Amino acid sequence: MTTNRSYVKDRRACTVNYMQGPRAGRFVFVRGTWSPTQAFYARRGAFWVFSLVLAGQAAYGQTAETPPGPQRDLTQVSLENLMDMHVTSVSKKEQKLSQVAAAIFVITQEDIQRSGATNIPDLLRMVPGLDVGQINANTWAVSARGFNHELADKLLVLIDGRAVYTPINAGVNWDTQDVPLEDIERIEVIRGPGGTVWGANAVNGVINIITSRTAELQGALITLGGGTTDQEFGTMQYGGKIGNYTSYRVFAKYLNHNHSPDLLDTDGVDDWHLLHGGFRADTDLSKKDSLTIQGDLYTGREGASIVHIASIAPPDNVNVERIANLSGGNILGRWKHTFSHRSDSTLQVYFDRYARHGPENDELRNTVDFDFQHHLALGGRNDLIWGVNYRHSADQTVGTVDLSFVPASRAIATFSWFAQDEITLKPDRVFLTLGTKLEHSDFADFEIQPNVRVAWIPRSGHTIWAAVSRASRTPSRLDTASDIGLAVFPGPNGFTTEAVLFGNPQQKAEHVVANEVGYRAQPGRRFSIDIATFFNVYDNLRTREPGDLVFDATRTPARWIFPITWDTKMHGTTDGIEVFADWRAASRWTLSSGYTLLQMHLHADATSQDTSSAPGIEGSNPRHQAQLRSHVDLGRGLAWDASAYFVERLPAQQIPSYTRLDTQLRWRFTERGELSLVGQNLVRNNHPESNDTFTIVNSSEVKRSVYTKLTWRF
Repeated sequence: MTTNRSYVKDRRACTVNYMQGPRAGRFVFVRGTWSPTQAFYARRGAFWVFSLVLAGQAAYGQTAETPPGPQRDLTQVSLENLMDMHVTSVSKKEQKLSQVAAAIFVITQEDIQRSGATNIPDLLRMVPGLDVGQINANTWAVSARGFNHELADKLLVLIDGRAVYTPINAGVNWDTQDVPLEDIERIEVIRGPGGTVWGANAVNGVINIITSRTAELQGALITLGGGTTDQEFGTMQYGGKIGNYTSYRVFAKYLNHNHSPDLLDTDGVDDWHLLHGGFRADTDLSKKDSLTIQGDLYTGREGASIVHIASIAPPDNVNVERIANLSGGNILGRWKHTFSHRSDSTLQVYFDRYARHGPENDELRNTVDFDFQHHLALGGRNDLIWGVNYRHSADQTVGTVDLSFVPASRAIATFSWFAQDEITLKPDRVFLTLGTKLEHSDFADFEIQPNVRVAWIPRSGHTIWAAVSRASRTPSRLDTASDIGLAVFPGPNGFTTEAVLFGNPQQKAEHVVANEVGYRAQPGRRFSIDIATFFNVYDNLRTREPGDLVFDATRTPARWIFPITWDTKMHGTTDGIEVFADWRAASRWTLSSGYTLLQMHLHADATSQDTSSAPGIEGSNPRHQAQLRSHVDLGRGLAWDASAYFVERLPAQQIPSYTRLDTQLRWRFTERGELSLVGQNLVRNNHPESNDTFTIVNSSEVKRSVYTKLTWRF
């Protein structure tokens, strides 16, 4: 993590004023024996070889008795039965949307098709209350209800129950969360705490990406596309059956994403290439037992520009171009047993491994997770769910002059227990939910994360809900054990001064107490509305505390050190409102609109000397956001989709307000084939969305882009 100095040449960070050095030379960091060009063509070749194998398997397996295409209904839940939609992320069990006492938004498969998005962060732009900012061609900042950053530390993200929140940097590496969009059944987004059932770091929200069961996606699928920014992309997938009780699917996915211009309108050297393959199998072991096994493997590389300390004496800070090599994989098993119609249990185990070589340091991480939960209906009023979880995550790092960890390797163990009871106070009308979670990790003592929720249905189609919750964010390796070289500059007596950000082994957990009230209604067949308001109180928020200048003769060369240390000396409140509405204006025309207001009031504690974190965070999150999406069925297989997103300025990052306009024309020319023409970011040729001072990579601008895509099912 270094400071981003490519946009403003004279910036203040951590009370140190320095000048950006000249952009000089080119430094390329490559692992392995292949050059980047050779690796690029090898990955692309592997994708097409695997694609041909899948195509051959699909063609061989197709029989006259097998109907072409997927077997699931891809239509969106209609407005007529929207309130009866079932979600699982609030209580880890199925609930009708009308009974859910939380701010939840569901992205359906049809929403995905209508969006024209090629990645998950762009999909999330449609969620009110989320802030999505693209930093460069392969990096995003995604957060809920404020505190947005490249590695937003208060948002928990899961893919089929597997957490992808990394404990080294406290955030999500969105560049490797490359789920085939066609396989996603829905994405459930909770704005507000989810710590009671999901645990630490679900402070301001939970994103739960749920893929479809394999029985719903049988047959073969091919998507091929390309354009100005997403130059080449494609997916090959085949789903079949083994006997009468097991269905499966396998896929291969490839993307080649072009570089973006940086904030000085030169090459941002941030191109992105990824090859991803995976499988899933669902088996009915008996009438009461089902088993899911799934896994993924990926490899790729991406470019980035970072600020690098090129020389201590003389002091020299330069922008350098780095290549990060990415690889990883996971395997997950989930066994569900039904004792009766009133009782069932789930045991889930997964192993996840990833490696990131660059752009600032190297990291290898292995994670093993065991999760058990039991759902039990007691009498006619109590619906109880409880569970335990154990996670062991170990890393190995290789540091550089820019970033290192002490110790270089560490294992972290986390244990938790939760219980939550939904009590029916009045059948079909009033529901009270009480729950809590106890969690212990090597970075924090026992954390208690309770919630109280109530949902009142005064009449059919209307729900009023309220909730009070407490959630925690546990410290990360970055908070407790990092040594980050920020910048060097001339110091006293002819020696260089280096600004260094140090980890704090005594770092505390951050806390929030969230108060929420909401209303959702479907007053007619053509209209629905969802309103959520919140008032959050935070304490122990992370700060950067400056220290006294000291001379360090143990380093080579000797230098003055300006120390800055992570601490938790900030508190404050946030409040806001989130509104979303669907309106079927005509039989073939649907409009969706949303608005978000966010107000942040953060204050340093009396003992803090950090004068930049509070205004920096407040000024890095938009106060107002708005969206309008339109879908028109033109008939004869044609559909036109358009989306406009407005984001207010970010004064702390010197990012002006912007409007993003995306549009898509889809033509389903046969039952098997569909052709799409998509335009993205059409208002301006390019615009910046993020320029956070404390970030890993330098920012780029988001370009106007066009691509075409062919989808074929058989």
